[in-house]
Amino acid sequence: MAKPPPLRGRIASLLVVFALFLPVTASADLVVVVSPDSGVEHLSRTQVINIFLGHHRELPNGRPATAVDLPAVNPLKSQFYKTLVNRDIDQMAAYWSRLVFAGSTPPPFQARSTQEAIQFIAANRGAVGYLDSRSVDARVRIVLTLE
Repeated sequence: MAKPPPLRGRIASLLVVFALFLPVTASADLVVVVSPDSGVEHLSRTQVINIFLGHHRELPNGRPATAVDLPAVNPLKSQFYKTLVNRDIDQMAAYWSRLVFAGSTPPPFQARSTQEAIQFIAANRGAVGYLDSRSVDARVRIVLTLE
């Protein structure tokens, strides 16, 4: 009769088998989007920074811009601000607290979900938001890819 493999070996084998069944998640691009009706084909990184930090909320065609944020619980929000301005969610919350207290500019529109963000952007010519490229559909136009 063959001797069973040691416990450590059996656990390692089980972990390998389990890992084979885990979903593989490909990282998608983080993109900035607008309504196809906005008249905007491209935004620079600087323009997006100005819109999302409230410095200059205007599209290149002169239309007022409305920044659209995803909920804080969405990991894409953290990735967006880290990639765009190298700030985390807490730093952005403190930034907006100061500006709101000073009365200088309102924070971005807070969507409750990715779908609400897409609907808001599609329905508002001046709206600018960010999405995982896999969430993009015909209702929005990509104007910048962030890396």
